[in-house]
Amino acid sequence: ETGQKLDDVDPLVATNFGKIRGIKKELNNEILGPVIQFLGVPYAAPPTGERRFQPPEPPSPWSDIRNATQFAPVCPQNIIDGRLPEVMLPVWFTNNLDVVSSYVQDQSEDCLYLNIYVPTEDDIRDSGGPKPVMVYIHGGSYMEGTGNLYDGSVLASYGNVIVITVNYRLGVLGFLSTGDQAAKGNYGLLDLIQALRWTSENIGFFGGDPLRITVFGSGAGGSCVNLLTLSHYSEGNRWSNSTKGLFQRAIAQSGTALSSWAVSFQPAKYARMLATKVGCNVSDTVELVECLQKKPYKELVDQDIQPARYHIAFGPVIDGDVIPDDPQILMEQGEFLNYDIMLGVNQGEGLKFVENIVDSDDGISASDFDFAVSNFVDNLYGYPEGKDVLRETIKFMYTDWADRHNPETRRKTLLALFTDHQWVAPAVATADLHSNFGSPTYFYAFYHHCQTDQVPAWADAAHGDEVPYVLGIPMIGPTELFPCNFSKNDVMLSAVVMTYWTNFAKTGDPNQPVPQDTKFIHTKPNRFEEVAWTRYSQKDQLYLHIGLKPRVKEHYRANKVNLWLELVPHLHNLNDRTKHHHHHH
Repeated sequence: ETGQKLDDVDPLVATNFGKIRGIKKELNNEILGPVIQFLGVPYAAPPTGERRFQPPEPPSPWSDIRNATQFAPVCPQNIIDGRLPEVMLPVWFTNNLDVVSSYVQDQSEDCLYLNIYVPTEDDIRDSGGPKPVMVYIHGGSYMEGTGNLYDGSVLASYGNVIVITVNYRLGVLGFLSTGDQAAKGNYGLLDLIQALRWTSENIGFFGGDPLRITVFGSGAGGSCVNLLTLSHYSEGNRWSNSTKGLFQRAIAQSGTALSSWAVSFQPAKYARMLATKVGCNVSDTVELVECLQKKPYKELVDQDIQPARYHIAFGPVIDGDVIPDDPQILMEQGEFLNYDIMLGVNQGEGLKFVENIVDSDDGISASDFDFAVSNFVDNLYGYPEGKDVLRETIKFMYTDWADRHNPETRRKTLLALFTDHQWVAPAVATADLHSNFGSPTYFYAFYHHCQTDQVPAWADAAHGDEVPYVLGIPMIGPTELFPCNFSKNDVMLSAVVMTYWTNFAKTGDPNQPVPQDTKFIHTKPNRFEEVAWTRYSQKDQLYLHIGLKPRVKEHYRANKVNLWLELVPHLHNLNDRTKHHHHHH
């Protein structure tokens, strides 16, 4: 049974809600066939008026043909004032804010739309049946961004998959929670679940396979992916006996549900701060929410509400419903459904954390190093006694005693500290828990970034640096968002990454069905052809080093990871137990 074929000349599709017309796009690269794009397709009713701070509803049907040939508005966000914790945004995002802001000029509360990229030429290496679907969840710290920024065309064409990018509600409008029934929160996550429901019910009309849907995302998008694997809402319609999940596979790039900024832990506090600022200062939460529903959205989005450092004010919350419990507990209990999982980190995620420290171009002074570590411990382990033990332990573990007077070594070490704590340890913990419960798990560490004058020479692959490779940007050359000098190696690596990602979407195994072969770029075989990316297990902790010298390695940064996963919580608990008996001397 072959998948539906779209008419190239007049791409019309009848969805469950009405007919839409797409647009055919040629890609300027001889090995990439054209794609048909359907842009700005509504997957939910506008979340406006009474529907603000409510779960999304299905869209209303339309009767004539709807043109899906340009992007829809993006969800309200406030991008320019640089209030956001830069450390958790992709480098290419913060380095090109003017370009990003041109993508988010057209804002509206009516923003629940998705974009669909459909390949037109079949790949002989794949069966001719319905195509796997990859749904991309954008990052941006739950506060900003849009699916419109991420062109799925190259990935769709090269990998012979359907790619979908989604807008979901952000910030206050997506995640305000009073911690009770008045406003439960998680509207942005419910939007994503609605988008997946729309996809599983409609993608067949585009030639897609509703039984092979992969969610993937980077940064906060990766955290959303992880949270969706923990939510029973992802099982499909909770109110019918359908057991078919809304997706079957998940790829979390540089984001998990376990980092300090994945979940908001004091939502009611921030809801109050917001209410006070806009003059909705009522004690009853129901009235407070009604008051906030009447405000123009811009007034809510424009308020400057500063969360504690390395935390978020408005983001996913543990509501006992969409997210039933603390993600750590859900994972330890094996509460995720049985998904195939791929996840990984970039080698130098924490670049922005270090760049913000004085002198970082010549390295970091001993006093700045001490201050940064103390500040970090104070913000993340907020208890007064025993902090010095924690601080000294961390400083000791992250001092290169053979080279301790070198400011550049100190800079490298601080970068590693932040990367390990916020990205690597949570990712390894997630991979361990997932693989323990028998879900196929694949882990990678990404070591490459493109040449651009926007980052310092000493930077490693930073947060967000894998994104252009996953999207195939090097194949079509630099863009405004990714103004890189792409070399042949960049093109090769991007082809390799797209093959792994789309293979995983097809079979749950990054090595099958399409072999790694980039002779069309280099003529000579690439090194990935000899590498089999082995499954991850807690025992061996095998992972793929993705870079110009690929290899399968084991126990990624094990000593440092276990400092964070084993020793630090132990010190934390010890102190909690002893502080009742001893006075601090």
